[in-house]
Amino acid sequence: MARFKLTVEYDGTKFRGWQYQPNQPTIMGRIMEACSIVFNTNKFELYGAGRTDAGVHAIAQVAHLEVNTQLPTRIIKFQLNDQLPSAINILHVEKVDTRFHARHDAVARSYVYQIATRRTAFGKNNCWWIKDKLNIAAMYEAAEVLHGFNDYASFGSSEDEDASTKVDIHWVRIYEVESSIIIHIVGSHFLWKMVRRMVGVLVEVGRGNLVIDQVKGMLTTYSSIPAKLTAPPSGLYLERVYYPDDIIAEDPIWILNLFNFL
Repeated sequence: MARFKLTVEYDGTKFRGWQYQPNQPTIMGRIMEACSIVFNTNKFELYGAGRTDAGVHAIAQVAHLEVNTQLPTRIIKFQLNDQLPSAINILHVEKVDTRFHARHDAVARSYVYQIATRRTAFGKNNCWWIKDKLNIAAMYEAAEVLHGFNDYASFGSSEDEDASTKVDIHWVRIYEVESSIIIHIVGSHFLWKMVRRMVGVLVEVGRGNLVIDQVKGMLTTYSSIPAKLTAPPSGLYLERVYYPDDIIAEDPIWILNLFNFL
């Protein structure tokens, strides 16, 4: 058996998320179907670095694939892509040590959220259009509150698989690009819907409906407010998964260049 690291981009609009679900269109399910055809077997393991929700996108999701094959990596990439819909694309295939695990070996995840500040004909499925004028300075201040090693139980869900609700958030950055507001969040891992709830809280601060002290309180005492403010999935992208040899560093130029089409 050989193990491969797959880097995958996808538009999650028409899918029920990453994780396989019987009789439901999912990213993982479609890749599994492609693997069955390419390798002519159902005896393989496919495991993603993290689960993205229905409607959430990925710029560079990572998965590991273990299968018995002698095919070179470039052929695996081409043949898998031939079997996949246009909304899913395998960017890279790399042969790795059989001990590599896409999820367990990951040390950090990077998410980007795009907010449109004007009505757009192109981005309905790829951003969140907010008509209200947002106070960016207040959002900057709230973003500073939300980074660090804290208990993010207020931003998670009772359905989280992870027993601990403590997460190390490396940074929360906000950028203005043309008619977009880009929120970039990097952390050790994330609870279910955590990023979307962080975004929702930041937006309500920008609208003037929440103050900084309320945001601080969400990290010390459980609050049901973030769940009510969950941002829509359309604007969320899994931007990158980091592994031990990767350097976790900010690259605002890369982020800004990704989202300059509105």
